[in-house]
Amino acid sequence: MPRTDRERRKLLNRTSRNLGLLFSSASFVSILVPNLGHLGDYGLNLALMALTAFGFSLVGNSRSLLWPGVTYLLGVATLASFLLPGVAIDDIPTTSGLTFFASTAIPSLIATISASPRLLWLVLPAYVPVLALATLATWQTERAAFVIASIVVGWVALFVAATWLSASLRRAFTGMARLGRAHAVERQASEIEAQRRHGARLLHDTVLATLTLLAHSGIGVSPDALRNQAGEDARLLRQLRLGGTPMPRSSGGYTLEPVETSDLGHTLESVKQRFGRMGLEVAWHGSGQILLPSHVLDAFLLSLSECLENVRRHAEVGSADVTITEDDQTVRAMVTDSGVGFDLQSVDVGRLGLAESVIARINDVGGKVRLFSSPGSGTTVVLEVPK
Repeated sequence: MPRTDRERRKLLNRTSRNLGLLFSSASFVSILVPNLGHLGDYGLNLALMALTAFGFSLVGNSRSLLWPGVTYLLGVATLASFLLPGVAIDDIPTTSGLTFFASTAIPSLIATISASPRLLWLVLPAYVPVLALATLATWQTERAAFVIASIVVGWVALFVAATWLSASLRRAFTGMARLGRAHAVERQASEIEAQRRHGARLLHDTVLATLTLLAHSGIGVSPDALRNQAGEDARLLRQLRLGGTPMPRSSGGYTLEPVETSDLGHTLESVKQRFGRMGLEVAWHGSGQILLPSHVLDAFLLSLSECLENVRRHAEVGSADVTITEDDQTVRAMVTDSGVGFDLQSVDVGRLGLAESVIARINDVGGKVRLFSSPGSGTTVVLEVPK
């Protein structure tokens, strides 16, 4: 049985239990109070009614029709007990209590079978004995018309309420299941898109940068440094092929396999070594160590590397300054060069190197990027990430 059907059946059973207990208790009190002076006459009747209420208390946790069936039989036995010799109903309160029991408590069980439309036909054969026994038990009070009308109205009302509730729960659970599936698909699509963007940033910062350098004949970089960088890029591609980067295989599930790590890890020292080999002189100022969560540290250092790569490729200078500062809540890196600069209004900020590898990467970890530049006055980029 699908989980939604189980939950719907559970809610319907609990509804039947709560209504049954409420109506049985009210009927019990209605008969008990006016007959306190001669309880011996109704001892068996009240005991069976109490057993019926106990049966209802078990219906809420039942996964089968066993306890609803037993509870119904106890209710019928309660009505039949009022036909035994020595039991005579001749007052209005007792008649009302019995009628209320027959017209509300017993039909509360309809909710337990409303989850299965093919079982609703059981309502009619269950209704006939209740109507007959209640009418016979109260016949001598000359209130048969009231008793019959009350039972008919009570059974019809509870039948309509139970079927409406069952249909409403079915629609609600179906909608929730559909919404859950849509959310899972959207979440998986978001994860795949995030992974695609992560892969694009990573390739842009490493492999594509090296290929661009090769396309320009490696100007300004020694052959050994170029070979080392190409070797690192090859190891990175091998890591990606072996599953070193989390890849969503289902919503919330990832394939993570242990792979060989690169010689240059994501550390500040690795950034210094890389650009030292690439021919860019970087003057480092400020904090020598950066203590950040691993995902924030990765984003910070990769963005910093991309800023230095932009200096090397576009600023037309051979040096840059990096100042790293921190306070109780934030780590900042300011990358400054005295190169050609550019007009912020004329540069497409949607370019992958700036939009994805710097701005989006820092934004993803809750940080922010500020950019200052003008033609002939160099460029300054400030990266801020939370601790």
